[in-house]
Amino acid sequence: MTYFNYRRRESSVVRVGDTFLGGNNPIRIQSMANVSTMDTEAAVRQAISLIEAGAEYVRFTAQGEREAHNLGIIRQRLREAGYTTPLIADIHFNPRAADVAATTVEKVRINPGNYVDRLKTFDQLTYTDEEYAAEIQKIRDRLVPFLAICREHGTAIRIGVNHGSLSDRIMSRYGDTPEGMVASCMEFLRICRDEQFDDVVISIKASNTVVMVETVRLLVRTMDAEGMHYPLHLGVTEAGDGEDGRIKSAVGIGALLSDGIGDTIRVSLSEAPEAELPVARQLVDYIRQREGHAPIQTSLAPGYDSIFPERRASRPAGNIGNGRMPVVISDRSNGDTRFDTELLPDYLYIGKGNPADFAVDCPLLVDADCWQEGTDTFPVFSAAEMKAWTACSSAALKFIRLTYSDLTDEVVTALQQDRATVVLLETHHVNGVGEQRAAMHRLMTAGCDVPVILFRTYDDADAGQMQLKAAVDLGTLLLDGFADGVMLQDHAIDAQTRDRSAFGILQATRLRISRTEYISCPSCGRTLYDMQTTIARIKAATSHLKGLKIGIMGCIVNGPGEMADADYGYVGAGRGRISLYKGKQCVLKNIPEEEAVDRLVELIKENGDWK
Repeated sequence: MTYFNYRRRESSVVRVGDTFLGGNNPIRIQSMANVSTMDTEAAVRQAISLIEAGAEYVRFTAQGEREAHNLGIIRQRLREAGYTTPLIADIHFNPRAADVAATTVEKVRINPGNYVDRLKTFDQLTYTDEEYAAEIQKIRDRLVPFLAICREHGTAIRIGVNHGSLSDRIMSRYGDTPEGMVASCMEFLRICRDEQFDDVVISIKASNTVVMVETVRLLVRTMDAEGMHYPLHLGVTEAGDGEDGRIKSAVGIGALLSDGIGDTIRVSLSEAPEAELPVARQLVDYIRQREGHAPIQTSLAPGYDSIFPERRASRPAGNIGNGRMPVVISDRSNGDTRFDTELLPDYLYIGKGNPADFAVDCPLLVDADCWQEGTDTFPVFSAAEMKAWTACSSAALKFIRLTYSDLTDEVVTALQQDRATVVLLETHHVNGVGEQRAAMHRLMTAGCDVPVILFRTYDDADAGQMQLKAAVDLGTLLLDGFADGVMLQDHAIDAQTRDRSAFGILQATRLRISRTEYISCPSCGRTLYDMQTTIARIKAATSHLKGLKIGIMGCIVNGPGEMADADYGYVGAGRGRISLYKGKQCVLKNIPEEEAVDRLVELIKENGDWK
């Protein structure tokens, strides 16, 4: 990891058709078709649509050998139409389909959780070391012939581990942990290395951004220790749709890209697959702006674990810090007085505004030169007002805006001593993530436990662009264990959108839950119902259930596993049929689709979770 200074991780180069991956090649973007792989005309049309939207690779599901064979026909039709973009076959449960696909497309994705291991049942199994080794040998016996086919046809592979489809064997030894996901991946990688098969790409995905980021970082460290440098495919699986899906994807993918990790990405949205590509491109382009930046000189604080970080300890200042839920400070310095009462911020910064204009039950922050003692407001000092800040002893709570360069020994000492102060940590560096990381490590090294609010300013007129950037920047630092709150400033974007974005980023990092969470897959050729319509219906019925997690899965491949921490699940069981889950347990099977949303609501009510 290049923790403070951005630099791409050095990876090996993999040939995927004529579009090389890893090394010094650009970070590639891709998407996955959601039409039937057996519908050749529809598959060709959608592949062309995705290519013209910017996809550098196009993936199709191949449930069986028929689909794998038909991918060859789809590929030929695309070549005849002048399109040479590589195709990828997505394989689950069927090694024979993988063998066929290796002869028809440029890359094959296999899932270690179900390539040889039996269908996941959540059984607790027990293996002796000898029995466990025998299971690994079964994988080797099946994988080596597949690698031989790939070598013969110049086909690359992706070893794609999903949090939701770890095998019962892995779960029984490692549990549902990052270590288990890495172990599952390394079993296959070691066989590839032993066979000297190097055209390998890796992905480790989860719907939980904390798990996803920690696991990929652990995998990189594990591979480095064994001299492996395979390129990485990044994605947050089952991210959802709309703003939430984009923010969640940007948090997980962006945190790893900020570390220099990642050679290709897919943003998995429960929308038309073409909608994924502009988001992926914006993420990559935003990260690339950091290339060649002015170096940030600092070092990690002693004892800090960059792979499994713990939340930084801070002292209390008012209701901020001391392990409390991170606060949201809303910038209202432009006088905007409109609010979403369902997402009311904790504090309002009104600059030099009139407190009488803000008739809401939120504490107000005002610029220090406008602050009046004895009022229900708190002063905000700038770095240029150090003397006034240290002299102010009558404020119950006060804030000071500082950058990394402001944290001199004198200032840090003052911060240690002034127990009423909260830092608004801002940055103007092109690699703001690196500079704010440096500031936090400066405070930790000095033993300074002042509460810190991450403060970022943007100048985007497009709300989607601002949300992605903020999700990358704030999300990375929140996953690092930093910050007692967040504050967004962008005067071209309305305050309610900024507030909603701040709450969304905190939810995506699992630090503050403010709405229902939907863990929904992006759909593919395996999906057994209209995903977008169904999500809309479920949201309309349940979006008021704050804190509840609902999984919405197109099929059984990742369903029960990826929904493992969901409270309820809605899973395609067959054409026009749905199964409903309470936690990991299937409680209603094969319900007619037209009844399933109502039955889901009934299930939530029966279990006392309805409001």
